[in-house]
Amino acid sequence: MWQRLKTTWDNFFRITPSDSLYDRTLLWIYVSLLSIGLIAVSSASIPVSWRLHNEAFHFAIMDGAYILVSLCIFAFFVQQPMSRWEKYNIWIFFISLLLLALVIPLGKEINGAKRWISFGPITFQASELAKLALICYFSSLYVRRYNELKKETLSAWRPAAVIAIFIAILSVQSDLGSIIIISVIAFGMLFIMGAKFAQFIAVAIVATVGITSYILFSEYRMKRIRAYFDPFVDVYGDGFQLANSQMAFGQGEILGRGLGNSIQKLEYLPEAHTDFITAIIGEEFGLVGTTFLIFLFICLVTRTIKISRESLHMEERFKGFFAFGIALWFLLQGVINLGGALGLIPSKGLTFPFVSYGGSSMVILSIAMAVLIRIDHENRLERIGYTRAKEN
Repeated sequence: MWQRLKTTWDNFFRITPSDSLYDRTLLWIYVSLLSIGLIAVSSASIPVSWRLHNEAFHFAIMDGAYILVSLCIFAFFVQQPMSRWEKYNIWIFFISLLLLALVIPLGKEINGAKRWISFGPITFQASELAKLALICYFSSLYVRRYNELKKETLSAWRPAAVIAIFIAILSVQSDLGSIIIISVIAFGMLFIMGAKFAQFIAVAIVATVGITSYILFSEYRMKRIRAYFDPFVDVYGDGFQLANSQMAFGQGEILGRGLGNSIQKLEYLPEAHTDFITAIIGEEFGLVGTTFLIFLFICLVTRTIKISRESLHMEERFKGFFAFGIALWFLLQGVINLGGALGLIPSKGLTFPFVSYGGSSMVILSIAMAVLIRIDHENRLERIGYTRAKEN
């Protein structure tokens, strides 16, 4: 009996057994990041929660509710076959475009940015859905136009035109972070499918000129650039947020101050529970905690790339492109968030995947995670079917 219990226990907690029908490692990483986020948000949000809602754990309770909703949505979408995503990609694309456009006349402004649309008590950031919708749409487009995109020199005009529409709308919303992410995702996916290299040189030149002009003609962004180069020159002005973020990491040292003992979260560091949650993790858990978070994040991205590669090897191009687009999304958003908090790059107001507070981001990222689990599941079923057919 004890041996049977031990065997059951070992089989359950073994990292992705070869005969498993889903990627258990990926699921554990997802749950771990959500758990770390709930703990970090509960600690980082206490001061601002007291000030805004006169209670300590308002944002912690909301974050817990977002996690429960995300898990329910994850459970629903993990049951949906990838054929449905491929079939309805155009509908998903136009719904996301419509919601993004509605933000301009009906959007709610928060912290000087107009990126949210309200449905009664629910506030939704449409650009989060747009990222997933564009990945799905381009995955289908690159399958349908595969030969054309690989052979023709100017074949990139079609995805470029689509991206231009989204950039125009996001520019009105002052969402440079999302502009960068969707642009890199679209052309990164084009690169992985094997389009002509000359196109990427032209795209890189146009993108560099465009982003540079976008920054130069915005006084707000120029201030951010100046603060990025030396935040301590104007520590009580434009460099305030970045200076306090760097101080948080510095004060954490190796082992950190301990859970709940952050000084910077006491209203010194704005957006401590959202854009700069990694700085609070660095202060309370030190280099060890930050390294562990980065380790989980690297595992997430590498497992996602592995799923993409397996799909492409199996000639499942839609699944392969979809998984690769999600991998790029995770990678870019994590690097931009953590890099901005550390002062390695200018901050862009993006959340850290699955960890930062924010319902829209958590729900959409959970749908993306469900897609990954589903792709891997269908690949495993196909391999099992192929193996059994070969044996028979």
